[in-house]
Amino acid sequence: MQNRNRNRNRYMPLAHAELIAPFDSFINDVFNASFPGLTKSFGEDFFVKGSYPKVNVLDLKNKVLIEAAIPGMDKSDITVDVKGDVLTISGQSNHGKNHSDATFIRRELKRSKFQRSFALGDTLDQSNIKASCSDGVLTLDIPKLIPEKTTVESRRINIS
Repeated sequence: MQNRNRNRNRYMPLAHAELIAPFDSFINDVFNASFPGLTKSFGEDFFVKGSYPKVNVLDLKNKVLIEAAIPGMDKSDITVDVKGDVLTISGQSNHGKNHSDATFIRRELKRSKFQRSFALGDTLDQSNIKASCSDGVLTLDIPKLIPEKTTVESRRINIS
């Protein structure tokens, strides 16, 4: 029996974090090297390993779109604040009931809080950010500021 347990442990799969963390780190390094402007705009810690919620950031022609994975949560669990040039997504998950009269055999659904902040910069329209939440995804639509059009003056320079 002891020999069988030893063999079973030898073939146990790697933990999720042992596989995903190196991959996330690799992708973050490639992303940061490929798009240094976005990294500069959103801040170094925006794309840090282990950040939660996980996000997609899309740089579109007229806006930046952020999709944050918040499985099992709805809009009443989430808060989005802008203070100065910093946008903060925070939330609280209260999965499961309080079972004071029971002993858990396995507990994977935990109560948790999170907060993730990043710099908006001066090229985004902070006053017109729109947020929606559907199917466990929080979507933030952040319009880009349209630079003021300047009229090009034409004049001749005299040569002395």
